[in-house]
Amino acid sequence: MNLKKTAPFYIAALFCLTPWVSSPTALVIGFLLASLGLVPAHLQIGKLTKKLLAYSIVGLGFGIQFEQALAVTGDGIGLIVVSILGTLSVGWILARKMGLEKTTGYLISSGTAICGGSAIAAVAPAIKADDEQIGLALATVFVLNSVALFLFPVIGHALELSQHTFGTWAAIAIHDTSSVVGAASAYGEEALTTATTLKLARALWIIPIAFISALIFRNDQKKITIPYFILFYCAAIFISDVMPQFDAIYQGIFDVSKRALVVCLFLIGCGISIEKLKAAGPKPLMFGVSLWVMISTGSLAWLTLT
Repeated sequence: MNLKKTAPFYIAALFCLTPWVSSPTALVIGFLLASLGLVPAHLQIGKLTKKLLAYSIVGLGFGIQFEQALAVTGDGIGLIVVSILGTLSVGWILARKMGLEKTTGYLISSGTAICGGSAIAAVAPAIKADDEQIGLALATVFVLNSVALFLFPVIGHALELSQHTFGTWAAIAIHDTSSVVGAASAYGEEALTTATTLKLARALWIIPIAFISALIFRNDQKKITIPYFILFYCAAIFISDVMPQFDAIYQGIFDVSKRALVVCLFLIGCGISIEKLKAAGPKPLMFGVSLWVMISTGSLAWLTLT
């Protein structure tokens, strides 16, 4: 292993733990390192990111009040259900109209409707998607996630959205959990709490959607990737609620988890390549953008008019 070549990666990762680096900045740093070939090849970035994200989300649970979590989830459950079913239905029709391959279109729709890459990974085995179809769907979702991370906070401030409204909107309209918490953390503490809680409630829909997908595609294989970290997240909320005497410790875990999320965005940036962006092609990307615009504008209209 060439120490001179790998040192910038580790230095940048440590730098992302400091309060001077925001989520969008971390993403750009990761992308620049990947473009310069400074990301260690022996590291399994994808697996590392997934684990760190799961641990970070669980840690955030210690900073969320149980009653507040119930209130936030209850307020947004109607929008969650409507957005998921609406996105899947429109995606099915739009894919046929655009002539997009059915399985690829369904994977992108699932990722847009629920929680990006996690939903795609869960639904893919249920519909027997191949590596190319999965890759196209993930690349499309990743591009839109990267855009959302920068664009949503700008739109939120321009429209003077409240912390609660922005957090709800981010949870509904941004694909992956990492980008949701990244955008929300850049907007404010309340937005982060709202977005994280709602996004994880939305992620629970992976389970029924994967089963339904297996039935739609006439597939007997029902192996589902269940996001178990959601259960630990709920447990963290419960523990902090029943044992409030350790609040100082909980706050420390919460603060560390927020910085760990920034590192997650750095690692995601390290996984970007020009080849992946080109592989997405124009048609899947156009399809993904169309669905994304629909769910973004529809959910924002709902939130601002109700």
